[in-house]
Amino acid sequence: MARINYQYNTSKMRFERVEVSVKAQLTRAFGFLSTALVFSFLLTVLAYNYLDSPKEKKLRREISVLKQQYEVIDDKLGFAEAALSDLQNRDNNIYRVIYEAEPIGAAERRAGVAGRSYRKLAGYDNSEIMLQTSVRLDRIVRQMYVQSKSYDEVSKLVKANSNMLASIPAIQPIANNDLKRVASGFGFRVHPIYKTRKMHTGMDFTASIGTEIYATGDGVVKEIKNDGGYGNHVVITHGYGYQTLYAHMSRFGVRAGQKVKRGDIVGYVGNTGRSTGPHLHYEVIKGNAKINPVNFYYNDLTPADYERMAELAETANQSFD
Repeated sequence: MARINYQYNTSKMRFERVEVSVKAQLTRAFGFLSTALVFSFLLTVLAYNYLDSPKEKKLRREISVLKQQYEVIDDKLGFAEAALSDLQNRDNNIYRVIYEAEPIGAAERRAGVAGRSYRKLAGYDNSEIMLQTSVRLDRIVRQMYVQSKSYDEVSKLVKANSNMLASIPAIQPIANNDLKRVASGFGFRVHPIYKTRKMHTGMDFTASIGTEIYATGDGVVKEIKNDGGYGNHVVITHGYGYQTLYAHMSRFGVRAGQKVKRGDIVGYVGNTGRSTGPHLHYEVIKGNAKINPVNFYYNDLTPADYERMAELAETANQSFD
């Protein structure tokens, strides 16, 4: 029922019905609609900018999950890069050195990665993390391929040089499965007697007097000698330019000219010569150069043990001789 308006006429002293024109009614209706449209527009703008629709909320959750997954992948890529770097280092500095093959250069390992287009990943809110992850993954895949081809080459060298493989030093000279006997490594160390930094040309292993010392590769005993430096010591010639030296023995287990196999007992730990405590001083010699023995334990060390031994050898600040 339509509302009827009345107005009091003071001159006639009575209420009279007020007639509203069509124009006034239209004006009023237009004003109401205009106000409603303005408020609707404002509410739409506010909702669009500050409120998410159910679909937008779902998309934001999915984007957040994807970003977290990229971060997890990024961490895993870091572990993969570290493991691959260790393999590359051992390949260039151990296996290829042993078989006198040319090391693989950094440029060759990176070949095939530079210049690749990643334009399809541009223009997104998370383009940077997607681009970085893609680049790192492509680099790892390429380097793994190069490393695989390198190991194929090394495998061929191993098969062609079985005698060489048996002769080259490849184990620790004393039983040291838990690596607790590593006392000092190769490099400049504080001398225990002179208290100055001197070049330490081998590795020191602590052990009680009488502990067995093993030949680290097949060869012939070149020298059995006693002097004021190394004390009782044995030198073994392995061929292919390699020799090993075992110093400060309490007694010998071989004689000069004797052929030995890897793992044969060549003597026993002692404290002879210039030594500050019972230990074995062990050296690896290639040609006329004394080189770091830590790279020649690959037959009885896992990659993790190798890393641990290298760390122990490097952090020791003082030698035993």
